[in-house]
Amino acid sequence: MADVRISGAATDTESWSRPRAVLPALCATQITSWGIVYYAFPVLNPRITADTGWSTTSTTAAFSGALLVSALVGIPVGRILDRQGPRAVMTAGSVLAVIALLTVAHATNILAFAAGWTLAGIAMAATFYQPAFAAVTRWWGDQRIRALTVITLAGGLASTVFAPITAALAAHLDWRTTYDILAITLAVVTIPAHALALRAPWPTRPSPLHSRRDRTAEPIVRTRPFLLLAAALTLNGFAMYAVVIALVPLLTERGASPAVAAWALGLGGAGQTLGRMAYAALARRTGVTTRTTLLIAAGGATTAALGLVPGPIPLLVLLAVTAGMVRGNLTLLQATAVTDRWGATDYGRLSALLAAPVTIASALAPFAGAALAHDLGGYPVLFVLLSAISLAASALALASRPR
Repeated sequence: MADVRISGAATDTESWSRPRAVLPALCATQITSWGIVYYAFPVLNPRITADTGWSTTSTTAAFSGALLVSALVGIPVGRILDRQGPRAVMTAGSVLAVIALLTVAHATNILAFAAGWTLAGIAMAATFYQPAFAAVTRWWGDQRIRALTVITLAGGLASTVFAPITAALAAHLDWRTTYDILAITLAVVTIPAHALALRAPWPTRPSPLHSRRDRTAEPIVRTRPFLLLAAALTLNGFAMYAVVIALVPLLTERGASPAVAAWALGLGGAGQTLGRMAYAALARRTGVTTRTTLLIAAGGATTAALGLVPGPIPLLVLLAVTAGMVRGNLTLLQATAVTDRWGATDYGRLSALLAAPVTIASALAPFAGAALAHDLGGYPVLFVLLSAISLAASALALASRPR
């Protein structure tokens, strides 16, 4: 089959009235959920280890365990979303997220702390991007890219909003009280938003994009295009998240101050927001396989440039922003990967199966990146290796063209 363009890949769902409250509610809950459950931890972790005596390795491992749990739990959650819609899943996930954070806040030993993050991993699977993407993909149909873009633009503000808030709270309170306040905030914002705004009728299951009767989730996941795409996104996810975590030590090796390196990381997040604004235009002008290959290759190119260009520091900051713009597009690329190729019939399950190995890779990337940098002799060499991984991922993406 020829390379699929977005205009031709829309599902054949019937037109329906899109619930007006869904998009603003999901924007608010994505900012709050990501900001509190995910981005508060790196701000509070130094205070956690200093107060408890637990090692940074053990607390970070507990947090990474949450990401691994979310990857595995996301698969059955995807099945439920396809059948029942997002209201019950996301509301229950919000309740569980509050319980998880309170468990973390009052943990008296590292095992209880890890148990809290295990609960948080289940909550992540039920409240983060994947269920939100499934909701707007079904409700918005062939207009999904606009809705997905709005949600990811909002999600991109999570660290901008909640990292400073968390730091301000921690400056006056201990980390346990800070987590208590954040948990209450999470409950006030996300539980009623999910329970009340997602009440609209769940549209009927769309017909398969292809007419063959066997184009359901199980046969699709065994096809060569799906497996190659999953491998490409996983390799690229590993490289991308390793770059994010390793950017600050790379810049400090190159002579940047810690403050400048932190600003470069933050500006890279702003670059993600800028990049996402351009995705709709890119989708109109490229086929899905071409778009996937080009974006992954572009990410590898920016990674190689960061590894090979020694300076000056302003140029490296500009490269970090450019890399962020590519990452912003890659988020939307993954959100639309299923519908652009196989329609929205089994979106929840298929997208969860694609996201699971990517999430696992992102959880392992910080540890693996640091270990590789040590063995290779520095972060510049690590970035060159990561760019080669992205290049291999782009080759797999090119071979994943649906037949």
